[in-house]
Amino acid sequence: SAGVELSKKDAAGVLDTVFSVIGKAIKDEDRFSYPGFGTFTVKERSARKGRNPRTGAAIDIKASKTVGFKPAPGLKQNLVAPARRRR
Repeated sequence: SAGVELSKKDAAGVLDTVFSVIGKAIKDEDRFSYPGFGTFTVKERSARKGRNPRTGAAIDIKASKTVGFKPAPGLKQNLVAPARRRR
């Protein structure tokens, strides 16, 4: 941010490239880790029963894969606000 000037279009291009590389790494290796930021992993969801929220009818939900993210300890600490003291 300091001293870097990018247009929104250029910044979007950079982010598209970064997310493309992360997506390819996750697909090929089932995980992508960036030190100080966190780790993306493939998680498998088993088949399960669900309900159609509109009709209430029971439905079968197929097994699927999704991406999980675990933040690095440093990132997590930066996100947590200091606790307020009670009087």
